[in-house]
Amino acid sequence: MAGHSKWANIKHKKGAADAKRGKLFTKLGKEITIAVKTGGGKDVTFNPRLRLAIEKAKEANMPKDNIERAVKKGAGELDGGELVEVRYEGYGPGGVAVIVDALTDNKNRTAGEVRHAFSKFGGSLGETGSVGWMFDKKGLILVAKDKGNEEDIIDRSLKAGADDISSDDENFFAIYTQVSDLYSVKDQLEKDVKVEHAELSMIPNNTTSLEGDALETFNIFVEHTDNLDDTQHIYTNLE
Repeated sequence: MAGHSKWANIKHKKGAADAKRGKLFTKLGKEITIAVKTGGGKDVTFNPRLRLAIEKAKEANMPKDNIERAVKKGAGELDGGELVEVRYEGYGPGGVAVIVDALTDNKNRTAGEVRHAFSKFGGSLGETGSVGWMFDKKGLILVAKDKGNEEDIIDRSLKAGADDISSDDENFFAIYTQVSDLYSVKDQLEKDVKVEHAELSMIPNNTTSLEGDALETFNIFVEHTDNLDDTQHIYTNLE
């Protein structure tokens, strides 16, 4: 019985991992599709958003066929439904500012799910702009700290055109750029160091902190909201 129980646990964990991977691939596919539709077509040379989306998909080991299918949906070569981008803003548990970006084919459904997530965990969904003013859209590049010393990374980043560098994270240097400079800075850095990740992000101008039960509740709220089918990105000003 013990052996059977162990195998059942392994199958359960594998099933959960497969489901999580499938959900991730769905989100990545949606981002590729909307990038083709809104960012300038199928050619990554002229569509930075698509280039970024495909790079993320490859980082996640998304199958090539899935990527190509998502591109074709965006180009109208395959039926994929009419996706639209929506943004929700509000305060999560503990008064933390939260932005939820979603891609959906049914705005009423998505709004209801996001509103329910906020209220379920003691937060409140606000109007457009209610917390957005606390954030700046920036390019974010991550370089592992074992790829170079801080002084060298700072020097290379600034020479490449970065705005700011943070070493607060235990494992990574966080390099911030203007939106339009993300790829030029990334390409310059990659001549000398390995870039672990690059994306456009919403960076808070100020942060707040939570502890104990309040922090645990907030983390559960974020996980729940991130698991909604239409959620693409969640940004917060949690320290």
